[in-house]
Amino acid sequence: MNSPFLNLFPGLTEEKAIELLETPVEQLKEKYHRYLAAAHLVNFPSERSIAALIKVLQDPHPARENRQAQRKAIESLGRLKVADAIEVMRPFLADSDRYMVENTVWAIGEISTSDKDILEEIAQLLNKEGQIYRVIIQTLAKLNYQPALDRIAPFTESEDSAIACAAITAKSKLSGDNTQVHHIIHFLNDKNIHARRGAIQDLMDLEYNQAIPNIAVAPVSQSLRLRGMRFLADKAQEKDNFDFSEVESSFDLAIWDHPQDLKMAYEYSEKPTLERVIEDLYNTNFGYCYLASKAMLEFYPQEGDVLKQSFDENAQEDYGAHYHIIKLFGWLKYEPAYELFLDTLLNLGDKFVKSRIAAAISLGYLADKQAIPHLKVGLESEVWKLKYACLLSLEYLGDSSGKTLCYNDSDWLIQKKIS
Repeated sequence: MNSPFLNLFPGLTEEKAIELLETPVEQLKEKYHRYLAAAHLVNFPSERSIAALIKVLQDPHPARENRQAQRKAIESLGRLKVADAIEVMRPFLADSDRYMVENTVWAIGEISTSDKDILEEIAQLLNKEGQIYRVIIQTLAKLNYQPALDRIAPFTESEDSAIACAAITAKSKLSGDNTQVHHIIHFLNDKNIHARRGAIQDLMDLEYNQAIPNIAVAPVSQSLRLRGMRFLADKAQEKDNFDFSEVESSFDLAIWDHPQDLKMAYEYSEKPTLERVIEDLYNTNFGYCYLASKAMLEFYPQEGDVLKQSFDENAQEDYGAHYHIIKLFGWLKYEPAYELFLDTLLNLGDKFVKSRIAAAISLGYLADKQAIPHLKVGLESEVWKLKYACLLSLEYLGDSSGKTLCYNDSDWLIQKKIS
């Protein structure tokens, strides 16, 4: 619940959000405010907020804006893990809107239930056409509903690789048989972006820490890879059967995040133009961003000025492109970006954590020792992956003081890194 992305409307109070939800939809000047209010109340786990969200689900008004608010209210109740909401949201399992069904199934999974009747209702959705089967399968496995195993099994052959991956994972989890995990690892490099992302979550669900090296080189966002790797490392550490030295190089690789180290999902059929390469850096599918980064380094290493112009004009509000271009400036050894690296590392907020990591790495790769004191400041961050990046860059610059500065760090992984 501490994600900076949940509180998207900092000026909206709990009181005002509840008022918006309680106002009849036809009386709202901006009807979409009902949806925003339902989303915002996830930040207020009070009885009043929960009651307001449940009341939304009981409103039969057929207006599209009300239906959208109901879908978001279900999600918020799921995030808040409100057990009393399950019976209220249960009728939505039979809704004609598959996205409403998806949110309901997901929310029940988040809240958790052992009610066999509810679990069977969810399992029966596998026989219903047009559903979002991946979420259904994940939830049944998460809630350990064994009677669904035979119905899940056919989905392992689904043409939709994201669904097939979830089904293989569920089958492994419900049967206790991990012999098919290699198929899940294979999906880490699938051309379907949802399969690649899903495979990381599926490996997390299985707590399969042996996949950490495979996740490190998957062509998905660095933040998603590191989230999966850190989760698996933490789980293994809790069980006291984990040797960090065996995966340290994988964490280093994922933090450095050089495109040359990744297993690409795509390729260019011919040498791309500079315009195409820069355009692909803004793709929401990071598989193409990494492909473009690799092409930039291979074909256009002298075009830093052109890249800087694009950055100034287009990347300021694009978190993904901002990250990739900051990182590219470092790999290109583009010295005019030095001040940009410093400003990014020291002054940008939580929403730009990825770019701050990229800036730390780029400062190291630029090989300017003036960056050392600034990288030491980065070690004061509470974000483990930013500290890790600063440690790597300090080491790259020949400075070992980071180990001393982090000697009493409370994070076990940082402790392992400096030992």
